[in-house]
Amino acid sequence: MKITKDMLIGEVLDMDTSAAEYFFAIGMHCLGCPASRGESIEQACAVHGTDCDDLIEKLNQHFADK
Repeated sequence: MKITKDMLIGEVLDMDTSAAEYFFAIGMHCLGCPASRGESIEQACAVHGTDCDDLIEKLNQHFADK
């Protein structure tokens, strides 16, 4: 499955909890919070001032390596 910027963080974490490390790396440390799980990857990147395309690339590589 390909990760896209409009996917919810919760969807990604439900697929593989070890993907959390990529969200931690952008400063998103509250992944257990219901609000953060309902955010899209694009929204989280905007809030944390992170390049969304870079994160998407890393997440897709993570899942490709599995």
